Amino acid sequence: MAASTTRIATANGRRYMTQLCKHWAHKFAVTYDDDQGTVPFGEDRLCRLAADDSGLGITIEVADAAGLPQLQQVVIDHLKRFAFREDLGEPVWTPVG
Repeated sequence: MAASTTRIATANGRRYMTQLCKHWAHKFAVTYDDDQGTVPFGEDRLCRLAADDSGLGITIEVADAAGLPQLQQVVIDHLKRFAFREDLGEPVWTPVG
């Protein structure tokens, strides 16, 4: 398993996390509460979200490291669509493990 994580500084982390989870819930078995969410994009691809008052943490896990950049971009593209009124900057991804 390959994984990477990033943290987006925003006062709207919980709102964006909820929007992302609701958006993908029609297609995947998403679970979430006020502070965290999990989006299983498939057997070998997972997105974990953790939100608080100062931001949104995103961790991507994939079976094949070659697929990591693509899933990172998918998640960030969707986040930016929901956060169009706010400049979130460019994420800095850090390998996990």
